[in-house]
Amino acid sequence: MKLKHFISFAGTILFVLASCKTKKSGTDSDKMDVLAANMDTTVSPGEDIFEYANGGWIKKNPIPADQSSWGIGNLVIEENLKRLREISEKSAAAKAAKGSDEQKIGNFWSMGMDSAKIEADGLKPLQSYLDKINAITDVKSLVATVADLKKIGSSTLFSDFVTQDDKNSEVMTYKLWQGGLGLPEREYYFKNDSTTNNIRTQYQKYITDILTMAGDEPNAAASAAKNILALEIKLAKASRKLEDLRDPYANYNKMAINDLSRMNASIDWANYLNVTGVKGIDSIIVGQPEFFKALDNELKTTPLADWKSYLKFNLISDFSGALPEKYGIAAFEFGKLFSGAKERRPRWKRVINAEEGAMGEMLGKLYVKEFFNEKTKNRYEDLVEAIRGALKTRIEKLTWMSDSTKQKAFAKLAAIKKKVGYPDKWKDFSSMEIGKESYAQNLMNARKWWHEYEMNKLGKPVNRDEWEMTPQTYNAYYNPSNNEIVLPAGIFTVPGYRDEELDDAVVYGYAGASTIGHEITHGFDDEGRQFDAKGNLVSWWTAKDEEAFKKRANVIIKQFDDYEPVSGYRINGKATTGENIADLGGILLGIDAYKQTEEYKANKNKAGLTPMQRYFMGYALGWLGHTREEQLKNQLLTDVHSPAKYRVIGPFEDVDEFYTTFNIKPGDKMYRADSLRVRIW
Repeated sequence: MKLKHFISFAGTILFVLASCKTKKSGTDSDKMDVLAANMDTTVSPGEDIFEYANGGWIKKNPIPADQSSWGIGNLVIEENLKRLREISEKSAAAKAAKGSDEQKIGNFWSMGMDSAKIEADGLKPLQSYLDKINAITDVKSLVATVADLKKIGSSTLFSDFVTQDDKNSEVMTYKLWQGGLGLPEREYYFKNDSTTNNIRTQYQKYITDILTMAGDEPNAAASAAKNILALEIKLAKASRKLEDLRDPYANYNKMAINDLSRMNASIDWANYLNVTGVKGIDSIIVGQPEFFKALDNELKTTPLADWKSYLKFNLISDFSGALPEKYGIAAFEFGKLFSGAKERRPRWKRVINAEEGAMGEMLGKLYVKEFFNEKTKNRYEDLVEAIRGALKTRIEKLTWMSDSTKQKAFAKLAAIKKKVGYPDKWKDFSSMEIGKESYAQNLMNARKWWHEYEMNKLGKPVNRDEWEMTPQTYNAYYNPSNNEIVLPAGIFTVPGYRDEELDDAVVYGYAGASTIGHEITHGFDDEGRQFDAKGNLVSWWTAKDEEAFKKRANVIIKQFDDYEPVSGYRINGKATTGENIADLGGILLGIDAYKQTEEYKANKNKAGLTPMQRYFMGYALGWLGHTREEQLKNQLLTDVHSPAKYRVIGPFEDVDEFYTTFNIKPGDKMYRADSLRVRIW
């Protein structure tokens, strides 16, 4: 999510121009305007505003061989990878105290970079788990082994996790969810175009290769791969579609732990929950009961040998990046079908990415000391309030919403908590063991720590101060259960420009619309609107208002259903509804907030652009970049976000100010009749 698309919660990607400790080249007067530098004036705004704003840069910057996409976000990522490498190398070289953050970071980095030891160790770091898989004799021992694998982050059988109860946000609960699939999304098992058919063929080959390299006889590995794919097809058939997972009520099925056997009798739930550490609760939430009923049948009928091969393949595949190169290369070659990347990323970048997953907040503590300041934090905290005020005014003026619902909407809006930059209290990683036994062992230790950390939340008060992202992350999110927006420090970084060099138009387009307005609107999109001010899933709308909202939401669904970024691959309007509503809402709120600034009121042009033109161009700049077709196809099947280009042209077509600002007329490609424009917030 989405490296342009970072999929997490809202998944908004914002590249706000903020304070950096990078050296300037030349003087301020030598620096080209941030918007003018990227334009393609051979394209008119009415033809394609995205290409008009970003096309010049795209033409000059082809996608590197090791990337699936390339844009401003990638440049930010590359800069921060270097920053995190510097932190890691310093930690490795330091004589850090045992148990300190620096010692853990240094050991993780050193072991990840020791390719000779990784090659010499082979599968030795996983051997104890491979032995457990080989020792499976029945379904009970199969499920017990799955429970052990879950603790080290190996994805098998189904998904389960600890989270807030949707209907009681003060309580942490345990959820069972569909899962266990090796391909990114269920549609890959059923779509019959040549691309997807080839992916299934190559997936079977990838399984065969992994099992063969792990010691299986080639013919036996090929047979196992065929059976694993057949098994996953059955699990996929019982899985809900991407768009159906957006209904919080349909995916909320609470039941007593003692009743789980009625849904799936093949699993010894008492033992499974005990091994995984689920305790202190008497009920759980099941997202998709029909999936677990289908899984029950597969546990009864699928040969045990196939299940053992399935677990073995998943274990090795999940740790392929920490194993000898042949495993990592096999995983990369298969992954190319989804990313389109031509070359594998260098080891140091792969290690940093793994380090982020294992101890990202630990790195974040060191990161913010060097690369984030209070002035930047304060600016964007103020911008949050400007956007909040803009939405309050818009709600007041709505003609389709009753006063009773408005009052509850005001209460929810006022209660939205903002988190900017970094946590006020950092996690305690003192019990995480990161040593020098092996790279894979460090990954397992880190995943065990996180598993225990999450399970220990059960039966305890909800920690509403916790962050779900690290400070250096290039993303932001809205959490409906906490009714909060979270804006990590990393999102306020872009190479080449300091915050004070940027006019409000650009910042309000970037920060006001693309992230802050987007995230706040998520509290009132098709899914977020169903949660109240305290974060509980409860109906607070009148029936008439709810129907009016759905009618307007259906317009944006139809609009995006009509977009076909790749031949044969359309945007899924229903699955992307929430993100499309949030994009549109963010743009409208950013406009309203920007109109209150002295810069807008002064109405002075800059680089040949009016203030409002710069606002729209600033928003478009946040999505500057291009994507390989393989990655684009994968996104259209798996992602709840529309492709970057359509996150610009789609909502712009619904914004009246866009038409007046760029003089868009009937007959222009970007023109959408007034009666067809989306009117929600």
